[in-house]
Amino acid sequence: MSGWQTLLYKEVLRFWKVSFQTIAAPVLTAVLYLLIFGHVLEDHVKVYDRIGYTAFLIPGLVMMSVLQNAFANSSSSLIQSKIMGNLVFLLLTPLSHWAWYLAYVGSSVLRGLVVGTGVFLVTFWFTDLTIQAPLWILVFAVLGAALLGSLGLIAGLWAEKFDQLAAFQNFVIMPMTFLSGVFYSIHSLPAFWQGVSHLNPFFYMIDGFRHGFFGVSDVSPWLSLSIVGIALLGVGSLAVQLLRTGYKIRG
Repeated sequence: MSGWQTLLYKEVLRFWKVSFQTIAAPVLTAVLYLLIFGHVLEDHVKVYDRIGYTAFLIPGLVMMSVLQNAFANSSSSLIQSKIMGNLVFLLLTPLSHWAWYLAYVGSSVLRGLVVGTGVFLVTFWFTDLTIQAPLWILVFAVLGAALLGSLGLIAGLWAEKFDQLAAFQNFVIMPMTFLSGVFYSIHSLPAFWQGVSHLNPFFYMIDGFRHGFFGVSDVSPWLSLSIVGIALLGVGSLAVQLLRTGYKIRG
């Protein structure tokens, strides 16, 4: 195996060894969301005139799980290595900054997809859920996980202790995720908040992913793909640049 593949294997093994915490727990959380919100709102909310609320909610929960776990994987791995002091062993290797990026983001994508698949397999039994365009589902899942994995890499490089990382997650990732249309269509919002939602890149990841299931969405999937692609290019470039300069990991 090449250097980046070895590091990728190490990162995958890291989360797989504690899969009860890194995979099973997020799946259970998503199921609880579905049970609570689906039970309360199923008979009161219809989306796109023909889609029940539970069916509408499931793709949002799947994608939310993908995004949150992709971010958690790269960010937690880096901050743990920095605090425990074993990051120095990686610094002694001849691995390039691209190798670091591919390994950390690749493992984040894999964890996000595994958790998302688990959420889907557990929740799709709750309602009749069709898949109209599987390619859109795969594209947005992979791009979204890569974007959040890159963002987690930046957060892990920036943070010097767990409190800072928790603040980044609680004040940036969580609000943007919950305000992205996971639990509602933005067309149900007042005009002002619809405009605000269109400034949130997480909205386009959720909406494009949901389009793959229903064939309809709040905005064109091509617009969502363009915005997510541009966001990934920007965030990924920043992460690679920080790794290249050794930001907060080299003395």
